[in-house]
Amino acid sequence: MRRDCRPRQRGGTERVMQFTSREDIEAPIEHVFAEVADFQRFERAALRRGAEVQRTDSLAEPGPGMSWQARFKLRGRMRDLTLRLVRFDPPNSLALEAVAATLDGQMTVELLALSRWRTRMSVDVTLRARSLAGRLVLQSLKLARNNVTKRFRLRVAEYALDLEERYKRVS
Repeated sequence: MRRDCRPRQRGGTERVMQFTSREDIEAPIEHVFAEVADFQRFERAALRRGAEVQRTDSLAEPGPGMSWQARFKLRGRMRDLTLRLVRFDPPNSLALEAVAATLDGQMTVELLALSRWRTRMSVDVTLRARSLAGRLVLQSLKLARNNVTKRFRLRVAEYALDLEERYKRVS
């Protein structure tokens, strides 16, 4: 009698985790996209928090193919992360892919003009395990899913409010 020795996946869900959030912003879609695509602002924010960030492409204009190498301390260990812009569709959407030792991730930001002065921002983050260690990380996130989801949505909401405030100061 022969047995199949391959590990079984129950629907494939234990290797993937997804977070989504949607916020309405009192600002025109063009302004919101310009802020979301201000990659230098995000680089400076990461540097202020102690990360090392290095842009690794040679593109003069923002667009697909932009990439960064980041190194930061998380839970007492140094982590390396490679980020790549895979979609850049002004003023509608952008998508980034991230690769780390144990996890892959994708973040998509989609914008929808609700009116001339109001924009809906949808943020979708998907994490995939690359190894057993990554599966353990995802499992611990799933155990704290409600708390992690609440924190994710709160951060997106705070970012949306910050975008509104910056628009009010400029206009």
